Amino acid sequence: MPPPPASRRTARLMLAPALGMLAGWMLVPLAMTLWFSLQRYTLITSGAQGFAGLENYRYFITDPAFAPSLGNTLALVLGVLALTLPGGLGIALVLAQPFWGRGVVRALVLAPFFIMPSVSALVWKTMLLHPMSGLLAHLARSLGLQPFDFLSQAPLATLIALLAWQWVPFVALILLTALQSLDPAQIEAARLDGAGPAARLRHLILPHLGRAIAVAVLIQTIFLLSTFAEILVTTNGGPGTASTTLTYLVYIQSLLQFDPGTGAAGGILAVLLANAVAIFLMRLIGRALER
Repeated sequence: MPPPPASRRTARLMLAPALGMLAGWMLVPLAMTLWFSLQRYTLITSGAQGFAGLENYRYFITDPAFAPSLGNTLALVLGVLALTLPGGLGIALVLAQPFWGRGVVRALVLAPFFIMPSVSALVWKTMLLHPMSGLLAHLARSLGLQPFDFLSQAPLATLIALLAWQWVPFVALILLTALQSLDPAQIEAARLDGAGPAARLRHLILPHLGRAIAVAVLIQTIFLLSTFAEILVTTNGGPGTASTTLTYLVYIQSLLQFDPGTGAAGGILAVLLANAVAIFLMRLIGRALER
């Protein structure tokens, strides 16, 4: 029986303040960014210099760093997803099994996700990857090898590894939560029918985890497209534009080149890209899981 109209109106009135605050929190910054993207506004001159139309967008797209940053952004997102999804699934499958000390192991596995991005990037840069004093450099010299400068010679791959290390615990947590809702009787019945581990994973576990995988992909994509702190701390977008992403290019245009108008235009383009990539990945995963 549906609630009476008076009850529905009361519920809407009670939700109105929260919805209004949420809409203002989301729409006001977006509207201001859109307004700045259409203005000739720099930090060198005082105040706006008039309406620019689409000039800022044209300037941002024709920037020589735009094409490399776009490619780096997509490579970063796809590379991290390619590592975190199978890695998180494997960890979730292990943690779903009963063994002594499972609670402690779960807490240790999830620990990297709760470390601040700038802190984890600084630890990777100074303690692990430093070509002179890093742990990997000491290990290479102990084996008679020349230390490898990861941040200079393979900056994008190093960032992908760093971000995957941060996000694997999140994916494992999402998939483990979904995995615990799977009826063990179904697994046992499939095993008694002769289905091996690979068959049970493909035909029973993965379809059950479809929604959880889609949620993990969507959340990761949104946050990975806005990666900034790790790049600033480790590579500063270099060498050259080897690790510059769209988000970091917006930072360069806005604060280093004192041009918030062009930076705002880049921010709008980054929002459009985030939505396009998220929709594409969601549909791709949905079709793959329906087969």
